Formats: sequence, C-alpha cells, structure tokens
Amino acid sequence: MTRFFRYLKLWLVLARFALLHEMAFRSNFLLKVFVEVLWLTILLLFYDVIYSKTDTIQGWDRHQYQFFVGCYFAVEGIIETLFLENCHDFSHQVRTGNLDTMLLQPIDEQFLITMRRVDWSTVPNVLMGAGVMIFAVGNASTIQIGTTQGVLFLVSFVCAVLLAYSFLLMLTSSAVWMVRNQSLMELWWLFSSLMRYPREIFQNSWAWPIGRIFTWVLPVMLTISVPAEIMVRPLSRWEYAVWLVIATVMMLTLSRRFFRRALRRYRSASS
Repeated sequence: MTRFFRYLKLWLVLARFALLHEMAFRSNFLLKVFVEVLWLTILLLFYDVIYSKTDTIQGWDRHQYQFFVGCYFAVEGIIETLFLENCHDFSHQVRTGNLDTMLLQPIDEQFLITMRRVDWSTVPNVLMGAGVMIFAVGNASTIQIGTTQGVLFLVSFVCAVLLAYSFLLMLTSSAVWMVRNQSLMELWWLFSSLMRYPREIFQNSWAWPIGRIFTWVLPVMLTISVPAEIMVRPLSRWEYAVWLVIATVMMLTLSRRFFRRALRRYRSASS
C-alpha cells in the first residue's frame, strides 16, 4: 500500500507538470479540445440521422446506442489521456537512446514509460462520454438501473480500460525489435474502431468470422459492448462478461511479460 501511494504521488506530480506545459500553449490546447468536441458532435448527429429512419439496429434502440457511444468515448478518453501519447513516443525513445535514462531510474519501467505524461486535452472526452451516458439513461424510460447493475458496470468498465491498455502495451513493446513500429501501431486504430461498434453488427452476415475472432481470440469488441449491455439492455449471454474478466487478467499478465521480455532484448544506443 505504501508503494501504491508513492506511485500515486509521483503520478500526480507528473500530471501537474503536464498541465503546466499544456497551459503554456493555451491556443493549441483549446483547439485540440474543440476538435474532440466537434468529433463527438458529428458522431452523435450521424447516429441520430440513422435512428430517425429506424427504431432499432441489431436490437439497440436510440438511447441504448447513445449510452454505448458515451461509454466508448469515456474508455477511449481515459486511454488517450493516460497512455496513448506515451506509448506512441516509445519507439522514439528506443531510436534516440533516451530509453537508457528511463531504465536507470529507481522506478518501475512500465509505469514510467506508459504513464509519465498526461494528455489533458483529451480529458473532455471522458467528461463528454460520461455526460452522454447520463443523458441516455435519463431520457430512456425503458432503462432501469439497480445497485447490482451499477457495480457490475464499474467492474466491466475498469476491465475494458485495462484490456485496451494491455493491447496497446503489447503493440508498443514491439518497437524494441522493429524500432519504427508505426505499422503495428496502426493496429491500435483498428482495435479502437472495432470498439466503437456493438458485436451484433457481424451477426447474420458474411463477416461473422471477424466478429468471432475479435470476440473470442482478441476480445476487443467486448470492451464496450459488455459494460453497455450490463447497464442498458439484457446481457444476452453472460459468458461474454465472464470472458471479459478472464481475458483482462490474461492480457495484463501476458502484456507485462511481453514488455519485460522486450526490455531484456533492448540494446543501448551506445552499444
């Protein structure tokens, strides 16, 4: 517990430093926030137009899907705020040899490499996502939320964030071997795009193998579907929720080992 509070205190210091850096370039910060707000607005308008023509899409009505989109923005916002910029910068650290300095610090390397910077410009994504979820629940008379649902949602939401982080960490670690791993990092955008849609979209179509692969092999499509279903509609198959928890534990363990293995393979820029 003492170690946890020590790391938390260090992270708060790093977060404060990142905020001061953002405030030094306020125009850039405000522009980035504006782009994020515009992106969510366009996305909601797009789905609003679709739902003006139909009542449900693969079993999701208007307010249920609004909650789904809000959940996606909240999860994506947390990932972008805490981890994404750091992970993208890892290959640069490897190429320039700056990783040497990080490895000499008396602190866990994974913490320092993946959490040393906070992107405050994407914090509004988390707040907007939460706002959309609250709006959807407040305007849907068919949604009834109990204490059990709320607890299960929080557990599955945390699992979604950790599962997405473990995927990102494994892609990041590949930079030790590839040095420039931009093509592999493009897979993250594929994963994040798949997270934006319910898994039901692949049912009863020629693309059903894609849905199965990204549900049971690389379960990225469960990251948003399971938390959203727990809150706003009956979870059709509880094995999806169980698999989300199991997959999160497995991927966190695997990504940690893969990351440690990558660091053991790292050769200093001076060697």
